Parts: sequence; structure tokens; C-alpha cells
Amino acid sequence: MSNPGWALLAGLILIAMMLTGTLLSRLPLSGAMVYLVGGMVLGPLGISIIDLHPIKDAATLELMTEIALLISLFSVGLKLEVPILDRRWIAPYRLAFISMTITVALIAAIGVYGLAMPLGVAVLLGGILAPTDPVLATAIQAEPGAIHDTARFSLAGEGALNDGTAFPLVLLGLGLMQLHDLGESGRQWWALDLLWSMVGGIAAGVLVGALLGKLVVYLRTRHQSATGLDEFLALGVIAISFGAAQLCHASGFLAVFFAGMALRSARNFPLLGTKPMAPGMNEPATHSHHASGVMTRAVLGFNEQLERIAELGIVLVVGAMLPYIANPASLWWFVPALFLVVRPLSVLLGMAGAAVPLQQSMLVGWLGIRGIGSVYYLEFALNHGVSGASAQQLVTLTLGVVAASILVHGVTGRPLMRCYDRRLGGG
Repeated sequence: MSNPGWALLAGLILIAMMLTGTLLSRLPLSGAMVYLVGGMVLGPLGISIIDLHPIKDAATLELMTEIALLISLFSVGLKLEVPILDRRWIAPYRLAFISMTITVALIAAIGVYGLAMPLGVAVLLGGILAPTDPVLATAIQAEPGAIHDTARFSLAGEGALNDGTAFPLVLLGLGLMQLHDLGESGRQWWALDLLWSMVGGIAAGVLVGALLGKLVVYLRTRHQSATGLDEFLALGVIAISFGAAQLCHASGFLAVFFAGMALRSARNFPLLGTKPMAPGMNEPATHSHHASGVMTRAVLGFNEQLERIAELGIVLVVGAMLPYIANPASLWWFVPALFLVVRPLSVLLGMAGAAVPLQQSMLVGWLGIRGIGSVYYLEFALNHGVSGASAQQLVTLTLGVVAASILVHGVTGRPLMRCYDRRLGGG
């Protein structure tokens, strides 16, 4: 796209956010469904304002989707108030590790035996499509202070965790295609790409988020400085945690998510002789009882606005790229197999023995939204050497699954969650 085209696209996104924010909240559909149709209108099928090719523009699209994921992962981390060592994390961890691994294995089997793919391409397809999406799942995720049920918390936690846990499996697929060094007998993959990537990413995120959170609270309560400009704090924490993790060859996605959680956990250290402010009064950022809460709300508010912009922009681009789906015949059986068999089965197996009610497991099994995370891993693979017929096949299957997920889960997500809420409340 030309510079005027980028400027026009950016302007359309910003104006659309302002004009449609209230309207979309009243519709029974998800905003992503509207954005997807808008992308089709703005793309080659319509007036051709958005002209991005999934293969030729892979580097640009990889950067765009990576930024969108980082913003969303940080937001999810800020929203989740459950301590890291709390037992409620068992379900998201099972989904992000056990269920996702089963999903990759099942998709790889379908790829080899149903789509005649080489093993490496099939494993890569599984890594691309296995992670659920934290960006598009905001309509069914819990808001801050409202995490009281396993289903919502599991979906939110899974969507954040598996963008980091899927990366080693994507690298495994690339390695089997001779596009990534797995090391002798796969030792480098096991040690660096899998184990260290996860452990190092979590450690980097917790360290950066905790240190910066405590520093800001200390400066505000003890020295009445470092107030305001919380937007820079949000962007700074994202950039530092991601950059630090990547420099250490660890997962930047996990680092940003856990940095958001650690920043949220920054505690106040009340000064002696001070009392909490009366209910209903403004809570100044420098009050020793309230500084961390004020900081977290300000950072989250700014980051949520960025998240909405990122969602709109990326889904518009996905809609514009749909004409590049080639030979879509396999989508008619592959998409139902993924949504109705692979995802529910992987969730049931992953949650076996976790004492989770069947109803919640079935709900989580259905609401495995695929979206921006899958597009990111697709573009990452294309930008790291996947080409030819394999590239086109991955583009077709990924864009087809993402579009179908946006539409199907966009229609069913909110009604199912409302029904679930009524049952949860005994109504």
C-alpha cells in the first residue's frame, strides 16, 4: 500500500471507532463481524482501499498482528485479578498446554491424512490454528473485578497463555520443513524453543511488571512525582517486557501478559498516620492507600482503547484478504471438523479429572475463537521461508477458519454467555 493509502486506512479506523462505538454495543452481533464485512468492502472485492497480500506483504502483516497481540495480552493481564499461584489457574493451564497440544496433534493428523500435507506443513498448520484469540474474545471475557466463574476465566486465561505456548509448536513445524534449526535430535528445540522460551518469558514479565509497578507507586506516594502520562507507562511496560524477553530468546508474548498481571498486583504501602479516603471521593494518584488502583485503572483504560483500534484494523485487513483464498473446497469439511470435533474433544481430554462441570467444558469447547493470533503465526511462517503451494494452502485454511470463527462465534457467543449467566445465577 502507498503512504496515502495507509493514511486513509488509519483515518477510517479512527473515525469508525468514534462513530460506531455506541452503535455496535446495541447490536446482537460482535463488532468483529461488522469489521470483517467492512474489510471486504474496502478490499479488492470492493473499492480496493486496503490492498495487502498475505504472502507478498507478510513482513508488514506480521508486524501489525504482533503489535495487536501485545496490546491485547497486556490488557488481559491487567484484567485478571487472580494471583498467579491461585488454584483457579489450573483450568487455563490445562487448556493452554494439554488441550492445545492435543489440538495441534489432531490438526496435524487431519493435515497429513485428509489434506495430503507433508508432516512439517501439517504440524505448522496445527500450531497456527491451535491458539484461541485474546483480541476477539473480549465480548465473552470477564471484566476487572468480575471473574467469578470457571468458563470466563478459563477462556480469558487460555487466550492469553496459548499465544506463547503455541510458538514452540510453530517452530517445530518450521523445523520439520528445514526452515528452523531444531538442533541435534531436537535438543535445541526442547531446551531453548520450548522450556526456556516459556520459563524465561514468564520470569521476564513478572520481573518487569513488578519492578516498574512498585517504582511508580513509590515515587507517587513518597515523592508526589511520576504522576499522569499513564499512557507512556502502558507502552513502556509492553515494550520493555517484550524486548527483554526477546533479547533473552524467551517468549515476548508470555512476558507481556505476565507483566500486565504483575503490574496489576503492585500493592500500596500506606504511610503511617494516613487513612483511606472516604467512599465517593476522588482518589488521587499520590494517596498512599489508593495509588496502585489509580495507576492500574488509568493504564487499563488507555490500553483498552488501543485494543479496540487494533481489533478494528486487523479484522478489516483480514476481510480485505479473503479474496486470496484459493481452492476453498476443503474448507467446507475442515472448518466443521475443527469447530465440532477437534476443539471440543481437545478441551474434554485436557480438562479430564479437573472436576469441571460438563456444561462449562462444552461451553469452553465451543467458544475457541480463532483470530488475530492465527493470522500472526501464519504471517510469521510466510515471512520465515514457507512458500509455494504450501504457503497458499496455509493462507486458504487460516483465513477461512478465522473468517468462519468470527462469523459463527460472533453470532453464538453472546447468547450462549447470557444463557450461561442465567444458569449460573439460578435464574
